Amino acid sequence: MSDRFSIVIICKNEAAGIERVLESIKDVSTDIVIYDNGSTDDTIDILKKYPVKVYQGEWLGFGKTKKKAVSLAENKWILSLDADEALDQQLQQQLRSIELTDPKIVYEIKFKNFLGNKYLRWGEWGGDKHIRLFNTDFVNWDDANVHEQLIIPSGIKTQRLSGYILHYTMKDMVEYSHKMVHYALLNAEKYYAQGKRAGWIKRYVNPVFSFINHYIFQLGFLDGWRGLVAARMTSFYTFLKYTRLWELHSRNK
Repeated sequence: MSDRFSIVIICKNEAAGIERVLESIKDVSTDIVIYDNGSTDDTIDILKKYPVKVYQGEWLGFGKTKKKAVSLAENKWILSLDADEALDQQLQQQLRSIELTDPKIVYEIKFKNFLGNKYLRWGEWGGDKHIRLFNTDFVNWDDANVHEQLIIPSGIKTQRLSGYILHYTMKDMVEYSHKMVHYALLNAEKYYAQGKRAGWIKRYVNPVFSFINHYIFQLGFLDGWRGLVAARMTSFYTFLKYTRLWELHSRNK
């Protein structure tokens, strides 16, 4: 178990799946921070069974909430995870022995994304990777309400860890559709605040290209009907996002 980095997770009403990530990290770090923003299910009771520090606070948007949670950690080095993720055995082993001597290095981790219990190898979800281990002396989250990103200054080097983060994106079609609508509307609000606009190309051409790209060019069809669902959901997300952005500008002329 490492004391060199902290693991930080934000969550709300994750009782159905949070034990998966807790089991995978309980022997990885000595400092595990869980920031809960208003769970009304059994999430808190489940967290009490594990060696984690639980904080409760308000929702500030994805970026600001993650920054708030990071500020509660003991270490400068942060492994940032979501409540619907888990570490595979190979990644757990590497993290237990990692040295972390250079704060100007960030660590990229490959993802395995699941729709239900099916690993999506192709399309938008295939070949996914993200930077999740970083030092807050140089890197931290931005303030975006949705689709938050790490602010990485010039001069920072990237290394890749072995193993995978297992991402259980949606348990079923109901959750999948609800999430896509929710994120599309949030992202439209974000774009509107940034002064971005959505002409007819973004509203009508981009969704079609999105489907063709993910399903055909990125071989999403090899994932069977789930690959088709994933490509169509992303196409619908793109259409809804830009249509809502157009609507916001139309209403406020």
